[in-house]
Amino acid sequence: MEQGKSLTEVLGIVASEMQAHLGHGRVADYIPALAKIDPRQFGIVAASCDGQVVAAGDADMAFSVQSISKVFMLTMALEKLGGALWRRVGKEPSGSPFNSIVQLENERGIPRNPLINAGALVVTDALLARGDPAALIDGFVEFMRDRANDESVSIDSEVARSEGETGFRNASLANFLKAFGNIHSDVNDVLRVYFHQCALRLNCRQLARAGLYLAHCGVDPVSHAKVTTAQRARRINALMMTCGHYDASGDFAFRVGLPGKSGVGGGILAIAPGRASIAVWSPGLNEWGNSHVGVLALERLASLTGWSVF
Repeated sequence: MEQGKSLTEVLGIVASEMQAHLGHGRVADYIPALAKIDPRQFGIVAASCDGQVVAAGDADMAFSVQSISKVFMLTMALEKLGGALWRRVGKEPSGSPFNSIVQLENERGIPRNPLINAGALVVTDALLARGDPAALIDGFVEFMRDRANDESVSIDSEVARSEGETGFRNASLANFLKAFGNIHSDVNDVLRVYFHQCALRLNCRQLARAGLYLAHCGVDPVSHAKVTTAQRARRINALMMTCGHYDASGDFAFRVGLPGKSGVGGGILAIAPGRASIAVWSPGLNEWGNSHVGVLALERLASLTGWSVF
């Protein structure tokens, strides 16, 4: 931490400096329900492993987490399947856009990692295991309520419906995976779960709280609940560092130096291992589909706190 400054002061500095950047970037207008979001919004929360929660800006404004949900579904899948999951999905950065179909053709239906869309569809299918989509959706919501310690956590049905009506690229990916034998359930069931998990609504306070187990060796430092093993928490963080911002993951690691996962709703979850879970939200996206202001805010936060893992 910069000498003489508290975490509250640091977040205040970050929030103040970000005001000049608000409105930059473009909202995810290819999802109709997200196209109407005001890009001139910004919230940030840091939840520390010692129980401190510091917020600034629009920290209580709920937003669609979109691909940040992949981190939590991956956690659930690893708890259910363990290392067997890695027979169906890789661990390498993609170097391609998050919804690219090109690599699947070349690599015969094995997605590069679980944080791109194709990989996340495989993770969802692995959890579904030809079961009831509604039950898996309900189970995911309950898991997230436990992580956020908030029973109000829910799925935005409008966003889920909007994605279902326009998610042709994801439908193509799922059918392509099915053709290679890497989707076992009905494709429509997998897509239903996937669109609903992405439509989960959280605010920065809830998201930062939900990610705390990844900052504390798989154990929630507040409730002391064991969410996953220390080894799996480390590996999820490693994937977030190398793959969490798609083809801009290297740039994020270079500038911020923290494991992180973005979503096209404008949110980013970042983890400072042993220290804190940080959630930031600003809807305007850069050319790679990551929050423009969110990345700037986390870069400044890492600079002021010295929390980079490098």
